[in-house]
Amino acid sequence: MNGWHELAAVLIFALTYALISGRQIRILPLNRPAAVLLGTVLMVTLGVMTPEQAYRSVDYDTLVLLLGMMLIAAYLHLAGFFGWAADFILRHAGTPQRLLLLVIVTAATLSAVLVNDTVCLLLTPLVVAVIVRGRLPLFPYLMALATSANIGSVATLVGNPQNMIIGNMSHLRFLSFSASLLPAAVLGLAINYAVLRIGFRKILADAKIQDNRPDNAVGAPTLDKKLVAKIVMVLALVFVGFCAERWTKLPLAWTASAGAALIMVVARRDTHEVLKLVDWHLLVFFAGLFVVVAGLNGTGLPEELYTRLRGLFGYSVAAQACNLGWFSVAGSNIFSNVPFVLVAGKWIGNFARPELMWKVLALATTLAGNLTILGSVANIIVVESARGHVEIGFWDYAKYGVPITVLTTISGIALLLMVG
Repeated sequence: MNGWHELAAVLIFALTYALISGRQIRILPLNRPAAVLLGTVLMVTLGVMTPEQAYRSVDYDTLVLLLGMMLIAAYLHLAGFFGWAADFILRHAGTPQRLLLLVIVTAATLSAVLVNDTVCLLLTPLVVAVIVRGRLPLFPYLMALATSANIGSVATLVGNPQNMIIGNMSHLRFLSFSASLLPAAVLGLAINYAVLRIGFRKILADAKIQDNRPDNAVGAPTLDKKLVAKIVMVLALVFVGFCAERWTKLPLAWTASAGAALIMVVARRDTHEVLKLVDWHLLVFFAGLFVVVAGLNGTGLPEELYTRLRGLFGYSVAAQACNLGWFSVAGSNIFSNVPFVLVAGKWIGNFARPELMWKVLALATTLAGNLTILGSVANIIVVESARGHVEIGFWDYAKYGVPITVLTTISGIALLLMVG
């Protein structure tokens, strides 16, 4: 790559990042997928990459895995599971404090099994409806939903997009990853509940759950129990396949896709309706992002950056884990977690214990999403979906997001150092 191509790659990456990190600008009113697509086209048309190199740079395993999990979540949505779950939680919560805990547990559990962004997309309008119906303040529960979805997603390789990418780059086993990260996720959720419970103690103490439904409203949302049973059975098979990856030799992506295909066969539903629920914009976003980051990697700039920063990370395992942790939190909030993982993933092989550092990278880049509203797509989905009912400002969120991020990251890294 000559000097012009290197400069072009850096400028294209900078432009793409500027467009995806903030709001649309008047000169280029592009959303995130369109901005990344523009960057992809510029990489090829300006000669930074050939079309063949662009095709090869896409991590199709990540896209296929994301698609498979989205399809499974879509069938749960069609079965009425999310609406039923939200209604069930309200009816059995008892107190606002217990409702907060149930929202945290539900969001975290679903995000560990499905993709956190998809869970937030489907749960937010339901949580809003439930909380408004119960005549409760929205802000505590929206914070609980967003932060818990991020924390819960760290527990598995299919919980969020950056974990999927890390799984494909590192070739970590599903069970090995979860054995290390699940305890950190559980501890993080306990911290999350404590911070939110203390932070909102006055608001929750003055609140009382009521039923604000009209007299002519129907009861609980309809749940297609037969379809849910089929989906649960398929999900169980999918996770058995994830855990048995060592023996089946089938990548996580194709195990998830096999599960999605099986549900399509046994569900007996119009597949057009299901495919409409897939977030195709997100798939386009990640496909283009792979190309743009590959163009930047081709300049050698990330490797040069690591060479300059290598002394900063230290040489002992503990020092490298701690320094990679805070560096990942900062990098994820400056560059967004997925682009940061794509770049930082090239460095992990140089650390003392690469397998542990992959887990630290997954932990830190995921928990970093709770720092600010813009820290993760899940946060943006929750805040934007509820905008008609409550306005959550940057500092309103950061007041709770900063301590949650700091405490969960420190405790998570300490736990990883103990359990590996």
